[in-house]
Amino acid sequence: MADSREKLKDKKRIVIKIGSSSLTHKESGHLDLRKIEKLVRALCELRSQGRDVVLVSSGAIAVGRQAMGVAKPEETAEKQALAAIGQARLMMTYQRLFAEYNQVTAQILLTKYNILDNVSRVNARNTFEELFRMGVIPVVNENDTVATHEIEFGDNDRLSAIVAALVEADLLILLSDIDGLYTDDPNRNPDAMFIQIVTEITEDLLAMGKESSGSDVGTGGMTAKLTAAQMATDAGVDMVIANGDDMEHIYQIVEGDNCGTLFLAHKNKNFDLYHYVKRY
Repeated sequence: MADSREKLKDKKRIVIKIGSSSLTHKESGHLDLRKIEKLVRALCELRSQGRDVVLVSSGAIAVGRQAMGVAKPEETAEKQALAAIGQARLMMTYQRLFAEYNQVTAQILLTKYNILDNVSRVNARNTFEELFRMGVIPVVNENDTVATHEIEFGDNDRLSAIVAALVEADLLILLSDIDGLYTDDPNRNPDAMFIQIVTEITEDLLAMGKESSGSDVGTGGMTAKLTAAQMATDAGVDMVIANGDDMEHIYQIVEGDNCGTLFLAHKNKNFDLYHYVKRY
């Protein structure tokens, strides 16, 4: 286990996903600017170390809800309108904070179509590569404004794994509202045991993936995270689930400390991103 953690120090291309619940105050629903500033600082520090960094950020609909005073949208059109409002406000916040560290960032909005279409997929990959060459940190989200059931990823856990596979990252970090993977939901079962490392994603493990998200602003529970882990590890990407309440966890992970649950990559020679995305 120690050797596996130690190898995380050498990761050169890192995708970090943060969920809505980790970006907002539970009490008010407003953006937690102090936490976001710490996130941005950590990403800039990784970039200054010479690593390529991608941020997959949820929060557009949550921010739009707050801006318009909407409790919880039900209709697709309303969600898409709130996403359009919230995405602009969210990106403006990121731009301002990244600018404090003289770091250029870019927005990339994706739908499933962009991955399933061969030309769009290649163009997206080329855009990422050019941004890396320029030293830019891309901020990625699903294009909720135009996504429908047929072309949506469903949650940003899966999207982050797709992005990690697309850009051939070597580490994916999912920052969530839970410390990592447990044998059961620790909010309901005090005897649930924490799992430090996963070498193989078995059917029994997938069966443990209950929808455990305790927030009303996010969409991904443990099932989504295990699906993301399955995709990432098959693509040859190590993945860590860690608690997003403390951004110091980012440093701990890339410094090889025992933080979160580590899913070890096992490159599947038959891995094909198109078929994975079509399947999920």
